[in-house]
Amino acid sequence: EEGFTLCDFSNASHYQALCNLLNQYMADPMGDFPHHDTAQDRALVEGMRNHPTSITLFILDEGKPVGIVNAYMNFSTFKLKPFINIHDVFVMPAHRGRGLSRRLIAKMKEIAADNGCCKLCLEVRHDNIPAQACYRAEGFEDDTPPMYYWEHILS
Repeated sequence: EEGFTLCDFSNASHYQALCNLLNQYMADPMGDFPHHDTAQDRALVEGMRNHPTSITLFILDEGKPVGIVNAYMNFSTFKLKPFINIHDVFVMPAHRGRGLSRRLIAKMKEIAADNGCCKLCLEVRHDNIPAQACYRAEGFEDDTPPMYYWEHILS
């Protein structure tokens, strides 16, 4: 049985699931980032708990989190409404191919609609073709004109 639950950052099992899923994502070729240690896991959960607009959604299989979306509410100065920026989408490899990413995205669209949002946005690696297919199937498309995602790393 599958379902969804929003992360309760003060719930120990949610804390563990968030850290576990994010660390698995970071170890994935599409994450390509060093694994967090215990102190970084604590900082992650504390930071997300204290961030005023964080949304973490788990998808469950037999009651256990097997996928995650981390997102943040923001505000569109052009459309004068809030929007949701999806930061992370990850499903454990053993659970892929069952449409769980699409179900996570669909649920985030419901959350956005319930909050009066004008849009959802996300970034996707140019070489992550499976994710691009998922996002296109859920109605995401490149901006017209295409927009660049640039960074200035501070630390």
